[in-house]
Amino acid sequence: MPAAVVAIDLVFSRPETTLAVTRGAARLMVDMGYAPLLEVCLPNGRRADVMAIGPKGDFVICEVKSGVEDYRVDRKWPDYAPYCDAFFFAVAPEFPQGLLPDEPGLIVADAFGGAVLRDAPVTPLAPARRKALTIAFARLGAMRGMRD
Repeated sequence: MPAAVVAIDLVFSRPETTLAVTRGAARLMVDMGYAPLLEVCLPNGRRADVMAIGPKGDFVICEVKSGVEDYRVDRKWPDYAPYCDAFFFAVAPEFPQGLLPDEPGLIVADAFGGAVLRDAPVTPLAPARRKALTIAFARLGAMRGMRD
């Protein structure tokens, strides 16, 4: 007699989804040659979920969206553009991607990694801003390393 097949729908809470997508996006950044930091405060008071610096000094920001409601209530994401060369949304595989605007890049991620589904347009930072961000990013990374 064949065994019964039981379908299980896994439903994760918003914090669990956020943690998984953030972790996967950061792991993807490492795979792409970037050095990421999580929850980085920007000079304008916003907080980037994932900010990463590349081998050539370029900055990428990933804004993690844990679900549709999270995306709909958050309209601050354009405020990140002045502090990165490229901006991505990072979402879970089940997120309805059609809700997201076409301009930013798109990463789909889970706790184990991610994939870039749409490249982000590159808008190079001004040299003075790049220098200030690089120093602040390095100091933040060093200070966080001291906590361990």
